[in-house]
Amino acid sequence: MKLRIFAMTALIVAAACDNDKGSNGPGATAGPGLDDLARDYLQLELGMGLHDDAHVDAYFGPQELRDAASEAQLSLQEIDARASAMIERLGRLNSDSTDPAQAARINGLIHRLGALRTRIGLNQGRTLPFDDESRALFGTAAPVNDAAYFDAILEKIDALLPGEGDLSVRVNEFQDRFVIPDDKLPAVFDAAIAECRRRTLENISLPEYESFSLEYVNDKPWSGYNWYQGNAQSLIQINTDLPTFISRAVDLGCHEGYPGHHTFNALLEQNLVDEKGWLEFSIYPLFSPASLIAEGSGNYGIELAFPGDERIEFEKQVLFPLAGLDPQTADRYYELQELLSQLNYAGNEAARNYLDGRIDRGQAADWLIRYSLNSPERAMQRTRFFDAYRSYVINYNLGKDMVRDYVERDAADQATRWKKFEYMLSSPMLPEDLR
Repeated sequence: MKLRIFAMTALIVAAACDNDKGSNGPGATAGPGLDDLARDYLQLELGMGLHDDAHVDAYFGPQELRDAASEAQLSLQEIDARASAMIERLGRLNSDSTDPAQAARINGLIHRLGALRTRIGLNQGRTLPFDDESRALFGTAAPVNDAAYFDAILEKIDALLPGEGDLSVRVNEFQDRFVIPDDKLPAVFDAAIAECRRRTLENISLPEYESFSLEYVNDKPWSGYNWYQGNAQSLIQINTDLPTFISRAVDLGCHEGYPGHHTFNALLEQNLVDEKGWLEFSIYPLFSPASLIAEGSGNYGIELAFPGDERIEFEKQVLFPLAGLDPQTADRYYELQELLSQLNYAGNEAARNYLDGRIDRGQAADWLIRYSLNSPERAMQRTRFFDAYRSYVINYNLGKDMVRDYVERDAADQATRWKKFEYMLSSPMLPEDLR
């Protein structure tokens, strides 16, 4: 039965390639068999998605490939074997290629397939050390920082918020003064996203028909999520399980929307899928090297869109009043946020030690309370994220640092930074290319 299904699939692929007349799309260089391999690759990723609900973050490619994957119902062993064979074939194509664009395309597929094979192993019960897992999935590993590194930062925060009792309690009591009331969430988020979009569109051209819808949800291990729908459309969800601080409005507006995930996916669709015909970019497998650039650009995009003091001035004038907060308190609040951002790598240490079995969930939460200064509730939510997404956590902080280093390298002015950022979001770059 499976042989018959794949024979029919081969006919569909062949017909599609005949319609393309062997092309990779307008202006692209065709590689022998490369478009066929891209379609086969999509079926493997879609097949993996049938085993792992979190694997396929977005797909907007041909429906017949999704249908074929659903009919085939490949086992994990079959997906792994086909991925291995495809890597070998791509390697042969790469050795024959003299076209840099084609070589980059092939190399990207090889890295995606390697990450797919790693994810299959994890689903089959294989265990890898945290750093080895992150290298295999995301192309890099986070630096190791000991407690002394974070203690030096905690001393600065303690000086900013002096007082008696536990520092994490003092920090969370202070931050609780900056919660957006539930009834003001829509107005604050709408204003923040509109400003993120305005600033992005001044520097990046997006399709005229691009847009997104916004939903407020509960019971999720994350604070915000972009579900890209294709055709430059997104669904952005904001988790309201825990109180939402005023800083999250611009953070999530930029990260999930502009110039973050929504912008990233729209540019890939426009420039690689529509213009070049590189169908492999019509899928976003979450556990792949693309995620380091996606999350890194989402976080770096905040400071790119709001350089210097522009963010705090915008929030004082617009967001704080909308939230019913005193703009005069913004300076001290953001002085704290800057120091807290220096603790971001503490989450990596908690995840590394927890997932490598050196500490249990309670100890991981305690570490996050002490060194990330999370409230107990947020610390436990983050351990749920570790369970669900594992080494993915490195993409937010290490990804941001790597993206910043790439964009700001030899880019003295803001206009050049925006150009490099847009190029990065529109190309088949890998984490190794950021170096």
